[in-house]
Amino acid sequence: MSQRQLRRPQHDRSSDQEPVRYGDVFDVSGALASQPVAPRDAAAMQSAENQVLGKMQADAAVMNSAAAANEKAGLVRHDPGTGMVRREGVSVTKSRDIDFGNVVVTKAVGDQIVGQHAHQDVPPRSQTRTVDLDANVTIGEALEATAMSIGDKPIDHSDAAAIEAAEMRATGGNERKHGGLGTMARSAANFNVRAEKDDDRITISDLVSDATTTLPSDKAVTREDAEGVIGAEMRNKAEASTTPGGVGEAMAAAARVNLNESA
Repeated sequence: MSQRQLRRPQHDRSSDQEPVRYGDVFDVSGALASQPVAPRDAAAMQSAENQVLGKMQADAAVMNSAAAANEKAGLVRHDPGTGMVRREGVSVTKSRDIDFGNVVVTKAVGDQIVGQHAHQDVPPRSQTRTVDLDANVTIGEALEATAMSIGDKPIDHSDAAAIEAAEMRATGGNERKHGGLGTMARSAANFNVRAEKDDDRITISDLVSDATTTLPSDKAVTREDAEGVIGAEMRNKAEASTTPGGVGEAMAAAARVNLNESA
């Protein structure tokens, strides 16, 4: 089905309404970037994630939300998928980084990578794990605390900036990581601006509920880390404040705990 057909208005929708495209929610280029995200595409990614990883993760959640918005607006139909997906499919693969011993998960639509992250190959933590009171709180744990406190909040640009800053602090880098939490957070924030209903939007918990495993590396939160994340969050909020229970506040609380532990 051509893109022109996909964009044909239905249900008396306005003809100038634009679909959510892959380029709106993922860092992709070429033909895929201009294609609307379709329900069949999202279902294929979710199935691949479930088969390889045992659960749906943020990339499929982003695709599901985008596809649902497009279908509700009458800009795509439920059954056909994007041409590239029909021809080349979607893939989720796991490989091992020999140098660092990490497991690298790569997700692609056709030949375009839409998500990639590395993590230590460790057994899943018990649902009733014992908390070591002598252990410092890590950046990943602070992000997971945010998912518990305001997990239903749709991600906005201030949240995305804070998540990206936290990821950079955790990994010790100064550059954005393609396919990392920061990239996905920015994509989610861009999508949420266009979503018409809260139910369609991507939430904090969709993205960071398992941050300790999706971050390629982790570290204890310091005061400098907290200040950097809070600064990023405030710079991207009109009222220049932090979100109650949000990423910045979680990082600040973790830094205070860690400072007390080291005293």
